[in-house]
Amino acid sequence: MIFLEKYYPVILAFLSFLYSIFLWFSGNQLEGVYVGLWPVTILAFAFVIRQRRNDDKNTGL
Repeated sequence: MIFLEKYYPVILAFLSFLYSIFLWFSGNQLEGVYVGLWPVTILAFAFVIRQRRNDDKNTGL
């Protein structure tokens, strides 16, 4: 369970990447490009949220 708590953003980003590839090769290039932006967004949000959690732990809040 600890593995999923730590790596769920990476797993979600990888799944959306695979979905983007599927859309692209199934003939929906525009949708594939749109979904292809999701992994970057997922990982960026995960990074920001993890940084905020670490800051809150370090400041004693």
